[in-house]
Amino acid sequence: MEFLDGTVLVTAIPSIADDFGVAAASVNITMTAYLMTVAMGIPLSGWLAERFGARSIFCAAIALFTVASLLCALSQDLTMLTLSRILQGAGGAMMVPVGTLVVLRGTPKSELLRATAYLVWPGLLAPVLAPLVGGALTTYLSWHWIFLVNLPLGVAAFLAALRLVPRAAGDRKRRLDWLGLALTTFGVGALVVGLELASSHLEGPWTLLSVVFGTAALASAVLWMLRAANPLFDLTVFSTRTFRATNSGGFIYRLTISAVPFLLPLMFQEGFGWSPLHAGIMVAAVFIGNIGIKPATTPLIRRFGFKPVLVFASLASAVTFALCALLTERTPEPLIFALLVCSGAFRSIGFSAYASVQYADIGPAQLTSANAVSATLVQLSTGAGIAVGALLLRVFGSAPLLASGLGGVLGASPDTGVAPYRGAFLSIALLMLLSTADSLMLPRHAGAEVSRPGRAPAAERPRRRPA
Repeated sequence: MEFLDGTVLVTAIPSIADDFGVAAASVNITMTAYLMTVAMGIPLSGWLAERFGARSIFCAAIALFTVASLLCALSQDLTMLTLSRILQGAGGAMMVPVGTLVVLRGTPKSELLRATAYLVWPGLLAPVLAPLVGGALTTYLSWHWIFLVNLPLGVAAFLAALRLVPRAAGDRKRRLDWLGLALTTFGVGALVVGLELASSHLEGPWTLLSVVFGTAALASAVLWMLRAANPLFDLTVFSTRTFRATNSGGFIYRLTISAVPFLLPLMFQEGFGWSPLHAGIMVAAVFIGNIGIKPATTPLIRRFGFKPVLVFASLASAVTFALCALLTERTPEPLIFALLVCSGAFRSIGFSAYASVQYADIGPAQLTSANAVSATLVQLSTGAGIAVGALLLRVFGSAPLLASGLGGVLGASPDTGVAPYRGAFLSIALLMLLSTADSLMLPRHAGAEVSRPGRAPAAERPRRRPA
């Protein structure tokens, strides 16, 4: 539910705009507000789980998310919908990271690759299924049902959590790093707002101010937590090369693949003139690629190791993005479908590899901090992907000749209707190559304790610091 609701509104934006009597671009604030709230709330979720127990926080988060979904469906204007989405994001900020932490704590390193394979499914499938689900519900019912379907799911999840999540007493003496929390929360929020403003009000002064403030707040948070006695996060997790790779090159990887489900439905609807349902069905090809390759991702990682798999996945994804820039409304649909299936397969391979390798060399004492930091950056990369996609459309929409010229380099026909999307896809393909370069710098046997348990070369096994 949390991942799906992050992007499901894409195909419903025109319908919501018509109902509320606002511009379609204005509705994008509901998506950004949701993702921003999730990203801002995750840093606190780790402390709440430690303080009050994972089971209590997880159940409370599901209840909050479900009630907020009902409020979203009952919204009468854009303001109420945005506020309801913020409340929904607060529930989502606690659901996913706390649930992930419960799984990671109970999983030995030798089984981490298999456990992670299950954990990454929602993140892989939801953004791709969102256009299909949103398109079908909007076409045959109304956009309100995008939120109403969460009600039975939320009740079922709440009952399942009561039964399945183990009871664990919280640490009532655990203190909260208030300054670290404030700096991190406001820093992340300011960055997401800056990205949103950059996509819609690039020339305004608030864009630069928001980005500068967010960067300064996060830098201050890092300096504080490196010196604090009881910091919000243990930032020494970044001294682990595999974790650092997941949140540097991996951040870029997630950003680019998050932009694709945002760009494709809009290109099919606005550039090709397709209906929301038609666009959603075509984007579902990425879902088929995800599903089709998923049984092979774990064997591939065990056979070749993390480094070769990450390099291949990012490089192949960049190629598919560049090919998307060549699509026009005259491109045969079976060819488009086949391209998106391949893109989904490469997306699944890379996503699974990054999700598995990030905890490969993290010790139990650092797991809570590593999980919270990673979850925050995942949400930030998702929000950044949507904002960067919108920004690129704005930039190339104001300079269609530039986008057509870029397409001409690859031999594409000069089609001004899809020119902004052509420039956007070529740009994210270049961004993806930065992830490839980062993966190339990984050690040869990075994460071998997880990918090949018991067979990692002794000289290259990670050295653990004494507790």
